[in-house]
Amino acid sequence: MVRLPLTPAEVERGQRLGALLRRARGERSMLRIALDAHVSPETLRKIESGRVATPAFPTIAAIADVLGLSLDAVWAEISRPEGDVEPTDTDHDAPERLAS
Repeated sequence: MVRLPLTPAEVERGQRLGALLRRARGERSMLRIALDAHVSPETLRKIESGRVATPAFPTIAAIADVLGLSLDAVWAEISRPEGDVEPTDTDHDAPERLAS
């Protein structure tokens, strides 16, 4: 099966997902989060960097669970309309808001 190229919207959504996961991970070790989620550290690194823009649902579900994020919050964050302001890295309450 040939995989079609990603649309610009899919690429942007993947970048948003990566940024969200990096913010939620904070200072915690990428290795520890990956192992706790039962994914390889390289997989987590690729998702966080946006190199894997459309990861498998079970992968995201596992990572979100380890980070304490609800899937509803993840989806709301990554699917917001273009042009919405992205939370800054100094927004320390973002992971807590997303987890509730």
